[in-house]
Amino acid sequence: MRYFAKISYKGTRYFGWQKQPKDISVQEKIEAALAVIFREPTAVTGCGRTDTGVHAKDYVLHFDHRGDLPDDFISRLNKLLPKDIAFHRVSKVEDAAHARFDANHRAYVYHIGAAKNPFTTNTAYHFPFFNKLDRDEMQKAAALLKAYDSFFPFCKSNTQVKTMNCDIKRSEWIFGETEMVYHISADRFLRGMIRLIVGMCLNVGQGKLKLKEVEEALQKQERLRKSLSVPPQGLFLEDIRYPYEW
Repeated sequence: MRYFAKISYKGTRYFGWQKQPKDISVQEKIEAALAVIFREPTAVTGCGRTDTGVHAKDYVLHFDHRGDLPDDFISRLNKLLPKDIAFHRVSKVEDAAHARFDANHRAYVYHIGAAKNPFTTNTAYHFPFFNKLDRDEMQKAAALLKAYDSFFPFCKSNTQVKTMNCDIKRSEWIFGETEMVYHISADRFLRGMIRLIVGMCLNVGQGKLKLKEVEEALQKQERLRKSLSVPPQGLFLEDIRYPYEW
């Protein structure tokens, strides 16, 4: 039987979601805990690959298990897992349901703080020129993305994917006095895409890039003259949706 699970995790200690040969990952920790409960190896498939240091408030995975789950399954599992990984809900689904390939909506947020804050070191990016940014230009840069469907300028090099196409539904900044948050949602994302988009907006906000340059790069599908990939700690996967209820 196939099960979907909704989880969350703080990615600070992990080298991303995906299991690594030598480094600690979220997937590794979950599979180890499931093996204890089920008394046999149990593979899990995630809705996507978050990078080192990236967090997830809403993450979906699936696993297969012969039979029903025990009534106290989530409680037992959470006791076995580290404090920075939590299971919230588990449901039985159709055998063909797939946590990664069936997801049709993914939303991320990126947090930037105005001041150095020891309590948000691992969950927000302190940008020292926060108060010097042109917010109007940053908002225009973010909105510009919705007019395009291919995003080669915002994909890490040496990435092997069949298509650079993404259907972006939302791309906007929410500005506050001490924090700004970037919101983006789409059907899929390219490797490193969001951190490069945030970096582009910051460069535009500082006058290091012009909107016309961003537009031309998107039209020609070529690298920007000046690229910036912001640090991972400010990035959160916030919402995963499927074309069916589960």
